[in-house]
Amino acid sequence: MIKRTLLLAAFLVVSIPAMAQFEIGASYELRNESPKNGFGVRVQTGILQGLPLVNLGLRAHFSYFSEENTISSSGGSYSRELENYDFGLAAVGGISLGLMEPYVGLGLGSEKVDLKHSDFQNVPTQPQDDDESSIYWNTFIGAKVSILPILKPFVEYRFTSHDLEMPNMSDKTGRIIFGIALSF
Repeated sequence: MIKRTLLLAAFLVVSIPAMAQFEIGASYELRNESPKNGFGVRVQTGILQGLPLVNLGLRAHFSYFSEENTISSSGGSYSRELENYDFGLAAVGGISLGLMEPYVGLGLGSEKVDLKHSDFQNVPTQPQDDDESSIYWNTFIGAKVSILPILKPFVEYRFTSHDLEMPNMSDKTGRIIFGIALSF
């Protein structure tokens, strides 16, 4: 009886990564444009679970960036708060190589930038608040490591372009993402 229980427990521990169908993760994100630092969450689900060594899935992600700075011009100054949110859906494909899983993905998303002005001092005309939304496509490459079957740290580089028809170098951005995912 004890031998069967140990054998069953060993089988479950070894097969948990293969049966993982749902991941939720949190990340810290860095990029070149302002605001530069942000946080993200992602939810991923597996599809076509019967393929050996190949993991296919769908991912939804959300990122939030915020920065405040003071601008001085012609004797006046004001604070500016810049918020940037983006969310999207992507198809993801990875290969299981022992404890490491490199992956790539491609998807579409939407980004919103809010610019709020406040704390006016000696400014003759108050600037207006502004917001802008855009649709983008993104591609990413990354790798996650299975320290424990449920816990997977990851690093990812995501490349984004806001021009869906004809890519323009000025509309492209990249970000490096460090995070951890829980796999269920």
